[in-house]
Amino acid sequence: MAKDTTPQSFEQALARLETIVHQLETGSASLEDSIGLYTEGQTLKAYCEAKLADAQARIEKIQVGADGLAVGTVALDPKSA
Repeated sequence: MAKDTTPQSFEQALARLETIVHQLETGSASLEDSIGLYTEGQTLKAYCEAKLADAQARIEKIQVGADGLAVGTVALDPKSA
């Protein structure tokens, strides 16, 4: 049976990613384990980036100028979402 490695939260994913980085930096893992750790780290990095992007999108919306081009962002009003 495959181990479920999906983090329960952003904080858990970040903590695991920090552990992986430490293991890779110290060279405490074998080459084969390092490859597995690197792969897991890439997955966790993508997960964290997606969570941050989602959070950012939920708190900001793009403000569009009269010419239709983006001119900045404004706080998202939850009542208008």
